[in-house]
Amino acid sequence: MTSNERTPSGWEELTAADPAHSTWYVERFRKLAAEGTDIVGEARLIDAMLGRGSRVLDAGCGPGRIGGHLHGAGHTVVGVDVDPVLIEAARTDHPGPTWVVGDLAELDLPAQGIAAEFDVIVCAGNVMTFLAPATRTAVLSGFARHLAPTGRAVIGFGADRGYDFAEFLSDAESAGLTADLRLSTWDLRPFTDGSDFLVAVLSRAS
Repeated sequence: MTSNERTPSGWEELTAADPAHSTWYVERFRKLAAEGTDIVGEARLIDAMLGRGSRVLDAGCGPGRIGGHLHGAGHTVVGVDVDPVLIEAARTDHPGPTWVVGDLAELDLPAQGIAAEFDVIVCAGNVMTFLAPATRTAVLSGFARHLAPTGRAVIGFGADRGYDFAEFLSDAESAGLTADLRLSTWDLRPFTDGSDFLVAVLSRAS
């Protein structure tokens, strides 16, 4: 691999091995929504952190369930995902936000004419664990660059998925982010040493 070649994410490797996976993933969430399943718990937490009309980046947005809900709540939403199938589903199912196909490791929204000052960056759905390990700090650094001065990044993922929580928090610090709060669920349960899920609320280091 040359220096100009990008490292594919775990998600890209998964969909390359199974080209139908993205379509299955889209239909899975459409089915859950149609059945009345609550699929926007993460979005409710983010909404509670914001004043009306805030700017939100849905990083690794998938088919748009979080960003779509936040747009409906009155926020300006930009969603980025590396998978064009998921972005097309987001555009179809959740019109209104700006949906962008892009690699989080190369995130540069101002270069695409999109302001970088986000009040919240939300990264849910175990997105961090699908990143190529070599790109994790680059992704977190991109989040720091795209935050407003008082903005926060909220990142959630599960244990035993190849990214140790302590390593993640160290990477975040290296990327210029400070962990202000750690939770074990999106419904505000406290994080403990035995927690099998982490929701980290981070801000730009002063």
